[in-house]
Parts: sequence; structure tokens; C-alpha cells
Amino acid sequence: MSVDATTAVLEALGVGSRGIASRETLTGGTYNTVTRVVLTDGRDWVVKTPPGHHAGLSYEKRLLTNEVTFYASAAATGDRTIPQVVHSELDPGAPTGPYVVMTARPGLPWHDFAPQLTDAENRGLRTEFGRIVGRLHGVTGAAGFGYPAEPLGAMSPTWREAFTGMTDAVLADAEGFGARLPRPAGQIREALAAGAGLLDEVTRPALVHFDLWPGNILVTGPTGARRIGGVVDGERMFWGDPVAELVSVSLFGRPEEDTEFLAGYASTAAEPFVFTASVRRRLGLYRAYLYLIMLTETVPRGLGAEAADRTWREVAPRLVEALDEVTSARE
Repeated sequence: MSVDATTAVLEALGVGSRGIASRETLTGGTYNTVTRVVLTDGRDWVVKTPPGHHAGLSYEKRLLTNEVTFYASAAATGDRTIPQVVHSELDPGAPTGPYVVMTARPGLPWHDFAPQLTDAENRGLRTEFGRIVGRLHGVTGAAGFGYPAEPLGAMSPTWREAFTGMTDAVLADAEGFGARLPRPAGQIREALAAGAGLLDEVTRPALVHFDLWPGNILVTGPTGARRIGGVVDGERMFWGDPVAELVSVSLFGRPEEDTEFLAGYASTAAEPFVFTASVRRRLGLYRAYLYLIMLTETVPRGLGAEAADRTWREVAPRLVEALDEVTSARE
């Protein structure tokens, strides 16, 4: 009888069925398999294993290496919302395959709470969120810029080199998968190149989560006293420009209007966000990168025509706007 990946991990760690009080598959993610396991001795774990298939985007190779790096690096902030890595195996040739086991954090995804939250609670959460992100961005990478899993090659000495490699890779994926784009890939490359010089302003490789939408922020606490319980799913992190974080923090929104987040961020970050013309153009570059990922990944993930069309309607016009922002903005 075959054993599923999570069971194989638990058995490798000496946890048999008698040691498990409860086990629950967590939904909401779109890539890895995530399982919450409470042991009979009270330990509360989250076990993450990668999918069995390999038809992903180029940057998605060895994602768990990024995740382990994120949690280990974020631990330097002392922030208790960050899960702690309990065990990890990153070698795909290991008997269990790669995995990471981390401590569970309390709460449910922020968007699940949205209908219940008052304006005051939302403002408080946004401020707390900003403080957390400000602390995260204070962590500096020692090996350079880019993805620590090195799916696209070695880490880079400059942010321009790293980010150009990232955008080149997703455009190559789009062409290889035949993804639908609102402009030809060649034109998109030219537009991104028009703003590449701005990337030289970034000289410190900061810890960037790059997936801080409400689904990855856990909220806990009773009505009127909600707080952030966890910042999870750090697998898409990279070492780069803190400005890139704003793309998911204010997904499809205007980050300069997120006053509570910005105030919280300024209270803990060494360099608060200032929306200069250069920063706005860099935001256009990072939005374009995320939107290219969102459009391209609909193909290898086999989301189906309805979901792909919905993504197209939501994202394609925004990709065009982001590219225009990069090429038309002036100091």
C-alpha cells in the first residue's frame, strides 16, 4: 500500500498514527500540500510537501528552500508571528522527498475574517501588519540578490542582474507554455528594459516575502481585539528591493493610500517608503513581474478555461498599465 507524502514525513520523524491527535489538510494554497498535525503530546505542526508534478514555472524549482530561508532569516526579528522550522529536508533524492515541518500559528486567513471586522479593527491590523513587514525588511541577505533556491542560476551581485533574470525567465515560460499575454513578449521585454536602470538604486538585498496577500496573513483573537497571529507561506521570497513587497501588500490597490500600513512600517523600518517618481516606476516593474506570473501559471496549473478567463480579465489590463507606467513616467 502506498504511503502519502505527509505520512512518510511523520514516520521518518518517528511519529506514528498513535502519536497523532488530529490531522487536517489545509486548503487555500495553489501549489504545495499543507497539512496541520497536532500530536498527542500537544505539539502543533504544519507539514508542507511539494506537488508530485514538475510542470511549474522556472522560478518554482526547490521552493521549499526559499521557505526555510525565509523563516530562518525572519527569526532574527524576534517576531512571534513567524513560524519556526522544526524539521526540514531539502534534498529531492531523500527517501521522504523534500519537506518542511514548522510550528503552527494561530488564526485564520485575514480574508476569512473580512466580513466580521470593523473599520477600527482593520486599521489596527493594517498598522500591526506594517510594523511586522518593517522588521522583516531590516534583514539583509549575505549571498546577494535573487531566489536563495537558485532556480534561475546563482545569486546575483546586483539587483538589476537578479531581477532581469527573473523577468526573462517568466517571459520564457510564457512563450514555452503558450500563455496568453496582452502584448508580445518582445515588446514586454523592451518595456521592462526601459526601467532597468532604476534597479541600480537598490544596493541592499532585503528580505522580501512577495506573497503577502490576506490569504497568507493569519488573524486571531476575539471580536474587538483582533491581532495578527501568523505570517505564513514564505516560499516565494527573494532577496531584493523592499518596494517590491507593496505589490502583494496592496494587491490591485494603491499602496500610497494604505496610511495605517505605512505608519506601522515607518515605526519599525530603517527607511520608510517615500513614493518618489523612481519608486513608482519600480513598482510598475514589480507589478508587471507578478502579473506575468499570474497570467503564465494558469497554463501549467491547468486551471481551466473559466478560471483562466477570469484571471485574464482581472490581470491583463493591469499588466498593460504597469508596463505603461514604467515606460511613460518621468522624473
